[in-house]
Amino acid sequence: MISVIVPTYNEEQNIGACLQSLNRQTLPRDAYEIIVVDGGSKDRTREIAAPFADQVFVQTSKKVGGARNDGAMVAQGEILATTDADCVLPEDWLERIRDDFARDPAIVQVYGLVYPIEDSFKNRLSLASANLFSRIGYHTRTLYYTLGCNTAFRKEAFMKAGMYRTIDAGDDLEIARRTCRLGKVSLDSRLKVGFSMRRYQQFGTLKSLYQWLYIVVRGGNSEKYSYSQREYKK
Repeated sequence: MISVIVPTYNEEQNIGACLQSLNRQTLPRDAYEIIVVDGGSKDRTREIAAPFADQVFVQTSKKVGGARNDGAMVAQGEILATTDADCVLPEDWLERIRDDFARDPAIVQVYGLVYPIEDSFKNRLSLASANLFSRIGYHTRTLYYTLGCNTAFRKEAFMKAGMYRTIDAGDDLEIARRTCRLGKVSLDSRLKVGFSMRRYQQFGTLKSLYQWLYIVVRGGNSEKYSYSQREYKK
């Protein structure tokens, strides 16, 4: 069993496409469950998600990391997969995750790469740079640039590592520093998800990256900038 955890917040425009892609996986539907953990949306996010998910509930912990932790606490699967509500998953996403863990029992975390849903040269270039950064960090063993939109854990290792820290940004980088002490953290370059570029289109790529880095180098929290639960244009 794989448990897919999807944090949401005011995602009525995106959650349907995300969950439909999760319901079109090559694995049998009874081989995985979908858990939507909502941050108190004021729109129809939970209503839209309900027909596609096995569980939909409002989070009790703080921030995106807390939403993923809440989902993990009710998950039935031995593998936890996480993605974001504005992502689109390829049909073989969960099959690849299953096969990666089956291939090597020492693997405790698997992560992949991203491509832009809003296709343009600028967006492809931006994410090509991010993917290159992921590859360099992995192969040099200097940084595991794991993304919460495309990562999976053995549940036992996730719990033993202490789950996600509830911080504003960088929680996906931080948890990999702990899981790698328990076993292998593996990059699967064939594991790709469609990633929404809306943050960068609305708020600017350089500005968004600067704010993310500013928060990360300060330990994941900042009173100056907010990186999660942003309000996006309809």
